[in-house]
Amino acid sequence: MSQALDTPPAASARPEPPETDLAALAARHGLTVSGARPPLGAYVRQLWGRRHFILAFSQAKLTAQYSTAKLGQLWQVATPLLNAAVYFFIFGLLLGARKGIPSEVYVPFLVTGVFVFTFTQSSVLAGVRAISGNLGLVRALHFPRASLPISFALQQLQQLLFSMIVLVVIMIGFRSYPDASWLLVVPALALQFVFNTGLALIFARMGSKTPDLAQLMPFVLRTWMYASGVMFSIPAMLEDKNVPAWLADVLQWNPAAVYMDLVRFALIDQYDSSYLPPHVWAFALGWAVLAGVVGFVYFWKAEERYGRG
Repeated sequence: MSQALDTPPAASARPEPPETDLAALAARHGLTVSGARPPLGAYVRQLWGRRHFILAFSQAKLTAQYSTAKLGQLWQVATPLLNAAVYFFIFGLLLGARKGIPSEVYVPFLVTGVFVFTFTQSSVLAGVRAISGNLGLVRALHFPRASLPISFALQQLQQLLFSMIVLVVIMIGFRSYPDASWLLVVPALALQFVFNTGLALIFARMGSKTPDLAQLMPFVLRTWMYASGVMFSIPAMLEDKNVPAWLADVLQWNPAAVYMDLVRFALIDQYDSSYLPPHVWAFALGWAVLAGVVGFVYFWKAEERYGRG
């Protein structure tokens, strides 16, 4: 008995010291940083998984855009048509911008340019506000943020397709009838959509940090429109001008002019290849790849910073 009393009690188990490496502790329990940027490949897979959301979101935005107007979705077509009418009066009649374009071709030429450029213009303007204008959604839900600018670019594509119905009627009214060349509109608009999406991604990141960019962009885009041959033929207007050759090339090869020229060439019978700059399809593809890849990577690199003040 005394021997048992003399035996020292067994040492009680000591608690483990708290783990100080919080990153290792989180990794051990499968925890990740909320909103952390995933690898590029995983990010692409996440976007593909949200493809139904991107399409539904773009359709909802398109439906809601003119929901309070009495004419509703008719404004999707009426707005660019009214712009074209104003440009025809000012540039076609008053300023003589029809130089080098046959009179019976000028209206289809002008309307096509307005519709195609508006596609790019609207995609950029929507992209600038894609993050800053949807902060509630960005902060409330976890999803790849590129879904927003992509869905806005897709919304503008759908709006353009509605406008193309009216454009076809105008072409037929001015004796440019459907033929095999009209199929070229599909790759031309597909390349333009990739280009527009890249621009929307670039400006979405810029606009997320600088909301005032949305106030500046209309002036930038208007300047771009006037320099892209929406209302006139660039080669015809520069024919008698003492303009350096490199400047003429820059104006003709700028992406807005390239995509307008391709759609005009596809739809208008009298707008033949003599109006096109050399290697126009190569430039259209190059602009699309450049803007699409650069825009996507540029946006992805700031993924974890969107909506964080």
